[in-house]
Amino acid sequence: MTILDQTLLDILVCPVSKKPLEYDKDANELISKEAGLAYPIKDGIPVMLPEEARKI
Repeated sequence: MTILDQTLLDILVCPVSKKPLEYDKDANELISKEAGLAYPIKDGIPVMLPEEARKI
């Protein structure tokens, strides 16, 4: 499981809501509560495309 650097987490925002994201270590996803989306992290790289996100 990949752990994201805190510096990267500090600058990433949801492309839909433009709000900060939360890192879900267990699911290895970035969560946007405002948009109701979970962005996957593949091979250590966040996939920040809304069409690739899972609805939560």
